[in-house]
Amino acid sequence: FYLLILKIFKLYLQASDYPLILSLENHCSPKQQEVIADYLEDILGDKLLTSPIDNTQITQLPSPEALKFKILIKNKKVGTIEEGLLRREIDSHGEIGEISDLENMSNEDEDEETAPLYPNTRSLKRKNYHRSSSPPRKKKKMKKIKIAIALSDLVIYTKSEKFVSFEHSLANQRCYENNSIGELRARKFVKHSAKEFVSHTSRFLTRIYPKGTRATSSNYYPQEFWNVGCQMVALNFQTPGVQMELQNGKYLDNGGCGYILKPEFLRNRNSTFTPQNVRSYSIPMSFSIKLICGHQLPPSSLSKTNKADPLVQIEIYGVPEDQTKRKSSVQKSNALCPRWNETFSFEVQVPELALIRFCVKDEVSLVSNEFLGQYTLPLLSLKKG
Repeated sequence: FYLLILKIFKLYLQASDYPLILSLENHCSPKQQEVIADYLEDILGDKLLTSPIDNTQITQLPSPEALKFKILIKNKKVGTIEEGLLRREIDSHGEIGEISDLENMSNEDEDEETAPLYPNTRSLKRKNYHRSSSPPRKKKKMKKIKIAIALSDLVIYTKSEKFVSFEHSLANQRCYENNSIGELRARKFVKHSAKEFVSHTSRFLTRIYPKGTRATSSNYYPQEFWNVGCQMVALNFQTPGVQMELQNGKYLDNGGCGYILKPEFLRNRNSTFTPQNVRSYSIPMSFSIKLICGHQLPPSSLSKTNKADPLVQIEIYGVPEDQTKRKSSVQKSNALCPRWNETFSFEVQVPELALIRFCVKDEVSLVSNEFLGQYTLPLLSLKKG
């Protein structure tokens, strides 16, 4: 863990001035959590955010600009930020807090960030602010999670809170509490409760994570969750493919700093926008792309002659109405300088959410193509000419 945090810190200093959020998947005992807290403070130093940027009551999150050059810890937390600040004034080393968590035993939406139950040597009685007194449902059980106070108090604006429902979050959740929602559950919300999902992400940081059955570290398509305003759509970065190409292309915008401003209709808390209801929220964009030629394309590794039969596929990713693919003709045995001179026309309803992907392939057979290269970028980042 020490070497990992040290490496992340060195890369962070080179990558961006904007805040870095370290999301901890915490399965450690309280004693181990104290070691983690010590490592974080020792390595990150004054870059680690350990208190709010001002002393006023926290009613909204600060902007990324206000948090420049800071690193935030995302983890479970005991109590409120205000209680944590009071604890930091005294020596809380060795203290352990308990929080209640309603565990879903169906495994459909596993919360991978909960720590296991450990024997309690010294516990603090904490009030559970967010849990109903009604008996648990049939497939759920209440469990206690033990959190080292030293680690808990390092969590400021990114407190992990178990997601119950949109109604529960609206009534009970504080602005600095965020949710992690599993891929399958989130996809159901996109399909059946998109308006409520957009309202939720306009108020709270929301993270989507891959389902646990992705044993090969495969990825889902992140676009459907960007369409409803989810801020942190977690992918398996070790697995290349279209999904990671969309991720990399999305964040080319804004200088590649890691933060992009959501469209106004995803920031407005009174918005009724959904990916299926887009007409009144954006101005459609019509454009044409002329595909002229290629130059020194990679040779085919599957062809017997090592000469590619290249084609270009232009893909639009965005709201469902905008999803489309267009394919050029095939230039036989010409990877050196293929010429197409073909024009493709598109109309995109929500250009603010759209990505365009140019993919070059070699036609190996009528049913099989070999990937040669691609480039993905936000549609609004395209220049005319």
